[in-house]
Amino acid sequence: MIRRAAALALLLWAFGFIGFAVTLPRPLDGGRSDAIVVPTGGSGRILRALALLDRGVASKVFVSGVDPEVKPHEFAIEYRVDSARMACCVALGFDSVDTRSNAKEIAAWAAAQHARSVRLVTNDWHMRRAAYELRARLPAGVSVTEDAVLSRPSFRILFLEYHKLIAAHVARLWER
Repeated sequence: MIRRAAALALLLWAFGFIGFAVTLPRPLDGGRSDAIVVPTGGSGRILRALALLDRGVASKVFVSGVDPEVKPHEFAIEYRVDSARMACCVALGFDSVDTRSNAKEIAAWAAAQHARSVRLVTNDWHMRRAAYELRARLPAGVSVTEDAVLSRPSFRILFLEYHKLIAAHVARLWER
């Protein structure tokens, strides 16, 4: 009986991992949101968010998890954002260090902005956990649109992220 249960658990884990790895989220082409939110960490995230801002997908971008030593003008230079665009449309958050605290920081910013919809921009391998953590912390009624940045994650990244997603779900169950 124990062997069967262990075998079933192993099969569920394996099929879950395969499903996770082969069905990574994709970028979106259309739609509008009140704001674009992006946690720092992976390549291409901030550039994608700024390109979406330039296309008019939203009127604001919030970048969460910026290193506290980075000054807004340094960010503007690095990402070629003119000062008027920075002043009106790009906000930086300096209080988060991981996915969970990114979600908390983004949710607080979205609430302060009275955003009813946010477009989450992060890497394809990171999207499921980032969206899960964000939805758990946003005020009721705020919708999240997932807009993934394509990447070529290694087996190691996929393996770790799959287990972090499982851990996030387990942690949430413990919190209840």
